[in-house]
This record gives sequence, structure tokens and C-alpha cells, in this order.
Amino acid sequence: MAEREHKGLVARWLEGKERSDDYVRTTLPTNRWSLFWDILKGRFGRLMLVNFLVLLTFLPIVAVYVFRYISVSVSDLIGPYGSGLMVGYPVIPGAALTGVAQMQTVETDIVFFSLFIVASLIAAVGISGGMYIVRNLIWTEGIFVANDFLHGIKRNFWNVLEAVLFFTLVLFITQTMINLADYSIAVMPSMRTLMIISKAVSYVVLVLALLMSMWMVSLGVNYQQGPFALLRNAFIMTIATLPQTILFAALALIPFLLALFTSGLLMALGVVILLLFGFSWALLVWMDYSQWAFDKFVNPNIGVATGRGLYNKDGKQEEHVGGSATMRDSEAMREYRRQIVAQGRSKLMCRPIQPIDDGTDIYQLPESFSREDLQKLRDSRNKMDEEVKAYEEEHKNDEQYVEYNRQFDERERALEEENGGKKKKQKRPPKMLNKRK
Repeated sequence: MAEREHKGLVARWLEGKERSDDYVRTTLPTNRWSLFWDILKGRFGRLMLVNFLVLLTFLPIVAVYVFRYISVSVSDLIGPYGSGLMVGYPVIPGAALTGVAQMQTVETDIVFFSLFIVASLIAAVGISGGMYIVRNLIWTEGIFVANDFLHGIKRNFWNVLEAVLFFTLVLFITQTMINLADYSIAVMPSMRTLMIISKAVSYVVLVLALLMSMWMVSLGVNYQQGPFALLRNAFIMTIATLPQTILFAALALIPFLLALFTSGLLMALGVVILLLFGFSWALLVWMDYSQWAFDKFVNPNIGVATGRGLYNKDGKQEEHVGGSATMRDSEAMREYRRQIVAQGRSKLMCRPIQPIDDGTDIYQLPESFSREDLQKLRDSRNKMDEEVKAYEEEHKNDEQYVEYNRQFDERERALEEENGGKKKKQKRPPKMLNKRK
């Protein structure tokens, strides 16, 4: 056995682990967790570029948020309830100010949350392009950021637009209900308990709408379906995987939570993360989790191979991570086997064929040939035919040909039994997804 070459530290740095003698394919990601870290470490530069493109489309939403913050701060300062700070002088009795601040908040939020809906139209452009690139990264496909970003917008804009419009409309309605509840508490203290319950319900509906919108985005990028099917399927996935969905949604939205709901150092940290890779982080975490959920609950039921983007240790397509026996028995696999049988046995696989370099060479006719030359040509062809038949007879029991014919016979027999036997009523898969893009 040859001795292993000992390489220096600099040589190992330059060549990388893929050129090392210790490198094996089993170091490739075999589950979604390892794939996530592999992309985060190996494609961080491209993730930052994707983050920049998505951030550009979110600038209108950022502008609306900043203007709302300034408007609320100024109204708190110069309003009649700000008396005693000179700008609100003279002091107005407190009874006359009951509910004034709450009503002004209602009016302000109606304007700014309406602008949020308009700004979301531009944000949908960035989400559709960024999510398409991240999906291709998870599928371990080659990407060109600018080209794939535009292609993702073309393919996924309408599905993503439906998701963001759904969320911003629910956000507008729930925020209005919350503000009206605060106003009712101020002017009618006796209804405090009922209004608190109303606010709690509004927050629950808002969180549910956020989770459904995130599922609508990932479903729209992975599968082709109509608007009503997209909404229905998002609701099914949200309810069916509620604990996991809440966990991974929280992980994906950590940069936004830090930037919007904290202060001081944590807020600064959240803003820096958002500027560098926060949007890409959210897309990567959520899409990686979505692919795991699709492999587990959706793809086996519609005949789609699972574990796309993961390295398969066993080398069998049907044994991908997250796969199941359902994949082998799916309608798509049965149709594939029917096509194989319909095409017939492969003449290159079902019987031995003598290699072209073995045996007698065919006699080559000279430029000027006679009847004797023709006879030599005929004899050489007859001899070659005999050698081919002898080779086929000698090797017909080789394992590769016997195994191929056995498998083909089984497929033919199974197809005949399926067509000629008693047709069983097949269970229809749940009305989830139609077909993939």
C-alpha cells in the first residue's frame, strides 16, 4: 500500500479539504441542519449580496415606519395632553382630554398602515427574488445572483404579492381594532375586560396571519397553485406544524425582533444584522425549515423525490433523508415503471454483446477486387456472426444479464396484474399541492 503524502500547512490551506486524502463524500450535508450551516459558511458573500437587493425593496416600508414614529412622537409632544411643557400651554382639564390621545392614534395609524400596504407591493419584489435564490442554494444548484433574482421575480411575484397583501391587510385591521379597544377603555372603563380580550384575540390573529404568510411565500416558490389553494394550503401547514412553525419563525425573525422591539445596544445590534445579512438569514432559516416540512408531509404524497440538496449515503434515490416507502408506491413511480416496460427490453442490457475489439476483423476489399475477394469478405462476416453467437451463449448466464431480465420480467408481471386484475379503489392524496415548478 502506498504511503500517504504528508503535506504542509500552507499546502493544505491552498488546496482545501476537497483535495485532501482524508476527504470523503460523507462530509457533505446529509440533513437540513448541516446544509443550513454549510450554506451560511460557504455562501456568506452571496447571502450578503441577496440581503442588499432585498433591503433596497424594503426601503419604502422603512420610510413609512420612520415617519410614523416621528409623527407619533411629535403629536405626543405638542398635543393638548402635553400641557405643562410650554408648547401645550395653557393646561386643559383632564376630563376634556379623555380619549383624545387614543383617537388621534387611531387616525394616525389608519393613514400609516394604509401606506404599509402600498409599500408592501415593492417589498414583494425583493422577497420573490431573494427567496428564489435561497431555494436554489438549498437545492445545491448553481446560481447567478443578479440573473436569478430577476428570474425569481418573474416566476414568484404574484404568489409573494398575495402573501404580503394578506399579511398587511390583516395587520391594518388588527391594529385598528387594537387602537379602538384602547379608545374604548379610555372613554368606557367598564368595558376594560372585554376590550383586553379583544386585543388579545387581535394579537393571536395577527400572529396566525404572519405564520400563514410565511408559508404562502415558501409554498408559492416551491409549487404551482392558484391563489385560493395557496391560502388553504398555508393554513393547513400552519395548523399541522404549529409548534415547529412558531419556533422557526421566531428564529428567522430574530433580527427584526431585535431592531423593532428592543432598545439601546440590542436595537443597534439588530439594525446592523439587518443591514448585513438579516433578510438573508430570515429567508434561509425559513426556507430550510420549509424544505424539511415538505419532505416529511407533502412530497411523498405527490410523488416528488425528497431530500433534494442533501447527500445520500446509500446512493438510492428512494432512500433520501425524509423519504418513505410512499415514494416507491406513488403514482409517478408506477407511471415511470409503465414507461420502462412499454419501451421494451434494452438490447444493450438484456444479452451479452461481444466487444468490438475482440474476434475476427472484417476483410477489407481492395480498390480493385475480384470474386475471390468477395468470397473472403463473406467468409469473414460469417465467422464474425458465429463468434458473436458463441460469445452470447458463453456469457448469457452472467449475473448482470440475469438480474436485468429478472427485474424486467417482474415489472411486466406486475403491470399485467395491475391492468388485468381487480382494480382496487386507490386512496386519493390530500388536496395539498398540484405540481412543482
